[in-house]
Amino acid sequence: MTALPDQLADTIWRWLSEHGWPLIVGVCGAQGAGKSTLCDAVADRLDANAIATKVLSIDDLYLAPEDRPVDVHPLFATRGVPGTHDPALGVQIIERMEGDQPISWPCFDKATDRPYPEDQRQHTEFPFDVLLLEGWCVGAVPQAEADLIAPVNPLERDEDPDGVWRRYVNAQLAGPYAALFAKLDRLILLAAPGFEVVQGWRTQQEHDLRRKLALEGRTGGMSDTEVARFIQHYERLTRYILTEMPTRADLTIRLDAERRVID
Repeated sequence: MTALPDQLADTIWRWLSEHGWPLIVGVCGAQGAGKSTLCDAVADRLDANAIATKVLSIDDLYLAPEDRPVDVHPLFATRGVPGTHDPALGVQIIERMEGDQPISWPCFDKATDRPYPEDQRQHTEFPFDVLLLEGWCVGAVPQAEADLIAPVNPLERDEDPDGVWRRYVNAQLAGPYAALFAKLDRLILLAAPGFEVVQGWRTQQEHDLRRKLALEGRTGGMSDTEVARFIQHYERLTRYILTEMPTRADLTIRLDAERRVID
């Protein structure tokens, strides 16, 4: 992705010139596709050209475990799918950005599975020219009801046999998440070659996290077996995004299994 950050920075600058300030850009891609790294690099390039840019990961909108809708279904104990974030907080951030108001920037600690407390958060002053909202389901839309009937993997077959969990996820996309994604002015998709590569990408990501925690004197992270189960929570929507989103994204960047840009 050596040249990609420069190319995307140029594209976003053009969009900004056409749209006006501020510009909200969604960046969607499967787990491990390189969204965070790419967005940070693009933000650095825009900042260097006096275009004030901030990156917000949808991961930092995760709810604490006790606030997730486990009363609807126990699978919501695992963070990741729509229903385990606070999309209203994302809307609030964007509206404050549009109104040049300061905000306490959210941040989530994946090692502890909890948001950072208020006194450990960055307090951000606006205005910004560009906000990059990145995440694996950013910009996703709900599936047709009929498409929810058949399970896509053993987790859905064995732990959501009646489809309660996946229908609630779908309803969240049609409701509070739609309100957040309606704030996007442009949408970029980093398209994996298929869901089959995601387990390897996500496993590598977890290895990197464990090394980082070890350097900090902390423990945490998932084993490879736990990752294999974890990504089943993401499979349905990831597959749907890869087939549906390219028809409406403003820019689709297709990657190979090594995350190299092929189109």
